Amino acid sequence: MLYLLKNKDDITTIFTLAIPVIMENILQAFIGTVDIYFAGSINDNAIAAIGVTNLVINLFIVFFTAISMGTSAIVARNFGKGEMDKVKEAVIESVFLGIIISLVVGIINIIFYKQILKACGASNEILQLAIPYYVIVSVPIIFLCLSLILSSCLRSTKDTKTPMIATALANILNIILNILFMKMNMGITGLALATTISRCVDMIILMIKLKLDNIEIKLNKSSLKSGKDTLKSIIKIGAPAGMEKLIMRLGQIVYNSMIISIGVPSFVAHNIAGNIESYTYIPALGFGVATATLVGITLGIGDSEKTKEIVYLADKITIIFMMIVGINLFIFAPEIVKMFTKTKEVQLMVIHVLRLISLFQSFIAITQIFTSALQGAGDTKFPMYATLIGIWGIRVGIGYLLGVILSFGLFGVWMAYALDITIRGILLIIRFNYGKWKSIII
Repeated sequence: MLYLLKNKDDITTIFTLAIPVIMENILQAFIGTVDIYFAGSINDNAIAAIGVTNLVINLFIVFFTAISMGTSAIVARNFGKGEMDKVKEAVIESVFLGIIISLVVGIINIIFYKQILKACGASNEILQLAIPYYVIVSVPIIFLCLSLILSSCLRSTKDTKTPMIATALANILNIILNILFMKMNMGITGLALATTISRCVDMIILMIKLKLDNIEIKLNKSSLKSGKDTLKSIIKIGAPAGMEKLIMRLGQIVYNSMIISIGVPSFVAHNIAGNIESYTYIPALGFGVATATLVGITLGIGDSEKTKEIVYLADKITIIFMMIVGINLFIFAPEIVKMFTKTKEVQLMVIHVLRLISLFQSFIAITQIFTSALQGAGDTKFPMYATLIGIWGIRVGIGYLLGVILSFGLFGVWMAYALDITIRGILLIIRFNYGKWKSIII
């Protein structure tokens, strides 16, 4: 109790930053759910078309995440120092880099859309619906890219409410446009237009807020030239963070292929379990963003002891939250699963998996908080190496051993997932305690 009273202000700050991010992540997940709901009124192939598109978009998001991570660390550090000119410079350089990358991605998508979709396994029946959706959503991907970058910039200045509000408004607009376009019989094209328009509005709201904060984005020769060193820093910090996400995405593709080889019921159960688990992960993500922001700001002030105190406090809070989630997941797993499938065989597999991961929620908290802490301090290479070991060495390697060779099936694959989270969490704590992050210059 004394500990909580002593850290009352820090706890309030962590919650103030984390709660809007948690709400924003829930809203982001809801956008995808809404699109799938409306696609279901067309046919099953429409759902598959959106699924294939999202698979590709998630790969491109890796590059945008790299920029966001690099920008967050630099903006937070300079915001902590009170150097608003440097904050503005970092925002301008990140937007410039985002525009370049998203334009290249957009050109690739408009030229090779059919080849990309076929490479992702889209059959001819799915292609008919996937092509219009994919082109309308992926070619103007600049809106999504800039939304992610600008949200990171605002969060790094302790403004987590604006990204949440922007996402909420985009959600509402997406639903309204989906209903309108479906009534106009625009089919999957209407769903794609609704998604792209709502992303555009999201980006505009974020830009307006930055301008109100006296961070006006002007891309001219002099501003880009003067921020050349900042641009290099964004790439230097962001590249390993982007590689970490890419390692994870590629690992997931191999991981999914391995589960398909076990059997279709296992693959269905895996997807249901993964969807449920993604929602339980949201609190850890929210507190992770708060941690990364506060790490950057406190290091900018020059108080590394305060940084360490904040990280461990955030970790304790997140562990408590995730343990509550775990207890509920263990108890209510059968009721949750019935919402997704009526097949008894699949239900039983999902219940076993959910109860397994419910026991490891505290390690999910540790992994997320200490990854965010290191990335917020600019130490982005170690989390990348830890992810490489965890995804490819443990999830894929040991997952194949337990799930396929030793015939533990889907439960064996998820045992490897639990082992990955545990080992990564321990490695990240050791790295953080080693303290190399204190001497990283941004």
